[in-house]
Amino acid sequence: MSQAPRAIVVGAGIGGLAAAVALRLAGLDVWVLERAPELAEVGAGLSLWPNALRALDVLGLGDRVRASGVLQATGGLRRPDGRWLARADTGEVSRRFGDVVMLARAELLEVLRDAVPSGVVRTGVTVTGVEQRAGQVVVAHEGGRETADVLVGADGVRSAVRRLTWPQAPVPRYAGYLAYRLLTPPMPGLADEGAETWGAGVRFGYVPLRDGRVYCFAAVSAPPVGAPATAGTGSLDDLEALVGSWHQPIPTLLAAARSEGSPVLLHDIEEVPDLPSFAAGRVALLGDAAHAMTPNLGQGACQALEDAVELGACLATAPDVPAALAGYDRRRRPRAQGIARRSRTVGHVAQWSAPPLVAVRDLVTRLTPPGAVLRRLGPVLRWEPPASPWSVGGPR
Repeated sequence: MSQAPRAIVVGAGIGGLAAAVALRLAGLDVWVLERAPELAEVGAGLSLWPNALRALDVLGLGDRVRASGVLQATGGLRRPDGRWLARADTGEVSRRFGDVVMLARAELLEVLRDAVPSGVVRTGVTVTGVEQRAGQVVVAHEGGRETADVLVGADGVRSAVRRLTWPQAPVPRYAGYLAYRLLTPPMPGLADEGAETWGAGVRFGYVPLRDGRVYCFAAVSAPPVGAPATAGTGSLDDLEALVGSWHQPIPTLLAAARSEGSPVLLHDIEEVPDLPSFAAGRVALLGDAAHAMTPNLGQGACQALEDAVELGACLATAPDVPAALAGYDRRRRPRAQGIARRSRTVGHVAQWSAPPLVAVRDLVTRLTPPGAVLRRLGPVLRWEPPASPWSVGGPR
């Protein structure tokens, strides 16, 4: 019996773990190298749109994720004084496209980690070199060298795999605004529906989670701070100064976070400019390493999950690794980069701060029919995974 092809995935975040699950289903022997010394979660909450849930269904994880999260039913956009600019019925989104689930990032990561056998993920490993030779790819790190048939860079916006394989690739760029994120203590009934409020150069949103906690997030136009996305790097004082006088329940949510001592995450929003390819020989990029995008469409994690399924499907069905990765690039790059551009445009308009522009933005938002919004979402949410993608053995 021939030995299964070997894959190395760099990065144990959402995209990397999903890729590990998909590649194992495709018949590959998978190892995951993670730079962090331990698999500690950084983040707060995330939305999984119907396209992401279909990807998780293909991985056999959709039902568990739905059970961990809460189905979103209502929401919309408001002004700082509380006036609604637009009401969103995500029930209609569900009827047209499928479920929308909100959950803590830690819960999604737990589901993905449980789907990967013990010992597959190696922590505390920093990749220092990538070399392709003789039909293999060699990965160097402080502890030595690893050889594989395929290498997947799922190591984030500052991807080492991207830098080492595509040294001329454009570097990540700052989108022009910072992100604050936090989780309140359980507050059942306080925020029965989610909403996002648009001010002048500042946005604040909140979404209830299944356990009664509320995920809060803000986008603030400001110079970059260069801070990593680690708990405690943000100031609740700064956030309260920006939005503490806005409509309820925003002041109450922030007060609850203060009473609990909830850590506030603060980091620059960065995006990866369009790359000429997501693949080179036996190396592929996935998730933020390939197409880090602004969070305005809630598609960052969703696109990483799509990537993982499509990559696994290509490796399961193509005759060899280079052909599989070339197919993956053809399928994924136009879609992911197109969604990144759309998200960038939404963020640009949402962060307007000049009063005349804010007034025009709010007026247009109020007058836009809900059906038009759903039609614009259609191309993003209608993605379907490859039919019956898995076969035993994988490419050589």
